[in-house]
Parts: sequence; structure tokens; C-alpha cells
Amino acid sequence: MNIRPAALPGVWLVEPVVHEDDRGYFMEAFHEADFAAAIGQPIRFVQDNQSGSRRGVLRGLHYQLPPHAQGKLVRVLRGRILDVAVDLRRGSTHFGRWVAHELSDDNRLQVWIPPGFAHGFLVLSDHAEVLYKVTAHHAPEAARTVRWDDPQLGIRWPLAAGQAPVLSARDASAPWLAEAEVFGPYTCGP
Repeated sequence: MNIRPAALPGVWLVEPVVHEDDRGYFMEAFHEADFAAAIGQPIRFVQDNQSGSRRGVLRGLHYQLPPHAQGKLVRVLRGRILDVAVDLRRGSTHFGRWVAHELSDDNRLQVWIPPGFAHGFLVLSDHAEVLYKVTAHHAPEAARTVRWDDPQLGIRWPLAAGQAPVLSARDASAPWLAEAEVFGPYTCGP
């Protein structure tokens, strides 16, 4: 496995080694010890979530507040998405910054999004199946969302001019970053 830091500190890209032959392929999608050694801390996943969505669906930007904050290891089983992580740790030198990666069943990339970050994705293919391992169970009382199109964030979603994404009612009515309840104060690290 090739595990390397993304452009936004705390976020990591995971590229599995794929063994292919005339039968198909085999890959190790996750290795606990290798992952912990690469990111410098042990991670315990408690739940796997899977979603299926059609082209143009935008899910996010979602996060959970402490003590239920979630880290997520995200990958695409089928299709293609633009996956986005946003630093919501008030006091971090990267607060409000985001990073995006295209994840697909072709490139088999995964992205680690640590607690303290919001997560969202836009489906770029006709259909996408997304699997994400999480470090905390879903806790509705701690679940939050922030606007996908907040100009303060300035996320460059690959939407055609005038094209609106397909959103849930919750995501469509999400607060702006300036009004959102976020993590903090964050006083160590980047």
C-alpha cells in the first residue's frame, strides 16, 4: 500500500497495490498496522457505511461533533466521485481550507479524512457506490452539516454552468460556515 499525505495536513491518500492477471485482480484494501504506521496513530473503525447515488448527487458537507467525531476512510466500489474534505478545526492554520480528490473504481484510491473535518462528494458517473469506514457510530445529536456552496469555502465542484446538484433537504438547508457549529478550539499541530 502506498499511503501519502494529501495537500491538506491530516488528510491522507491510500493507493493499494493491485495484483492483476487473466482472472481479474486482488488488492489489500486496508491493513491496520501499515495504516497506523503511515499516519502516525492507531485507528479503530467501528462501522462501514455504503451509499449508492446517481450522477449529480452531492452528499455533504457532513461531520459529527465530539465526543462522536468521525474519521472516515473513503473509497469507491463502482463509478467515480469528486471527494472533498474541509478542515473545520477552529484555531487550525488550515481552518476552512479544503482538498478534493477524484476517487473511482478505476484508480482505486482511498482518502482518509480525520475527525475535525467535514466530508462531501459529488457523483461524476451515471452511478456510484461509495464505501466508507468510520471511527465512531452515527450519532444524530452530534451530526452537523455546512453549505456545500459556501463562498467562504470556495469549493470548485465540477458542475456545468447553471447546473444544480441533487441535494437532500438537510444539505440544501445547511448553515453557512460562519453560522455552523464547528470543532475547537484547536491548539496543536497544523
